[in-house]
Amino acid sequence: MTSTASAPTGAPPQVVVPRGLKGVVVTDTEVGDVRGTEGFYHYRQYSAVDLAMSRSFEDVWHLFLYGELPGARDRAEFAARVGKLRRLPDVVREALPAIARGSLASGPLAGLRTALSLAGAAAGFQPVYDLGPEQRLEDALACCAMTPTVLAALYRLGAGEEPIEPDEQLGHCADYLRMFTGRTPEPAHAAAIEKYMICAIDHGFNASTFTSRVIASTGADVAACLVGAVGALSGPLHGGAPSRALDTLDAIGTPDRIEPWIRERVVAGDRIMGFGHPVYRTQDPRSKMLREIAQEFGGPLVDFAVEVERQVERLLAELKPGRELHTNVEFFAGVVMELCGVPRAMFTPTFAAARVLGWSANVLEQATDSKIIRPIARYVGPPPPQPVPAA
Repeated sequence: MTSTASAPTGAPPQVVVPRGLKGVVVTDTEVGDVRGTEGFYHYRQYSAVDLAMSRSFEDVWHLFLYGELPGARDRAEFAARVGKLRRLPDVVREALPAIARGSLASGPLAGLRTALSLAGAAAGFQPVYDLGPEQRLEDALACCAMTPTVLAALYRLGAGEEPIEPDEQLGHCADYLRMFTGRTPEPAHAAAIEKYMICAIDHGFNASTFTSRVIASTGADVAACLVGAVGALSGPLHGGAPSRALDTLDAIGTPDRIEPWIRERVVAGDRIMGFGHPVYRTQDPRSKMLREIAQEFGGPLVDFAVEVERQVERLLAELKPGRELHTNVEFFAGVVMELCGVPRAMFTPTFAAARVLGWSANVLEQATDSKIIRPIARYVGPPPPQPVPAA
């Protein structure tokens, strides 16, 4: 809830908002929304889960950038266009070995920041403030299309293997899997990862999306906006949880250890990775979809994950009564990616390869507004002015 605070004489009134801007509406958007109390989120006018279950990644990409799903002709043209853009500019390709060495300890996501910055600089990206809509769109397409190629190449270079060139004939997600695994994925695996990546494209004004829009509000170029978004995603409170959720399953180990392990963590006040969400007060619709995808594969890992989910929710309801805590997208995302052969080091990069589309759509939308995002902070330090001590 906002309130008005006193301000220095002559200054406009200050509006005090909740920590973290929780519940604060900062702008209007046509990109999408999250309805946490309903357990529903959408991309433009369509349910995100319905899109994931029925349309291709390229179709949804088209929706984000153009505001409509493509027909057959537009679909083919758009897929061919972005397929060509997956090939890296020479200057980026040549720099990748050095970027991979420099980011070996941090992983592909850290290297992506450098590669996107280099790509934008080498291509001469201009500030969005100085560009028309078409050129902004071209810059966004180029960055989105090259992101999976960069991430796959950095992963392989970090593992001592040569990067694999894109295959324009494959779908965007299937080619991404091929480029870092070194083999054409099984159709079921490609389809599962495509569904996951579609459901990860956008999710309201999360920290990285908001970061991209703040930078765009300054008029900076598209690559700069996306580099900032990647930086925000790299924080452990935002990205990185799918692998941590699987680490939880590994730590529990066997069904008989679920209850004592969870009780011990909850009593200690520890967070159970993969459970709870800052927005959803019901089941995360992404988690429900991914659980169903995992159950189609079946197997011991899936059975164990479902049982852990059941018992964790039961124990949380007992130990934290009155709080709605369910699995979030990260829990079953980790299970699905593990089943499809995605190494854990590539879990968050895979999320980024999808989310870059949502960031770009938000950057393009923000670029139409010439008002810079410029909040203020409330000073709470020693009262000024005080005399400066002698040296």
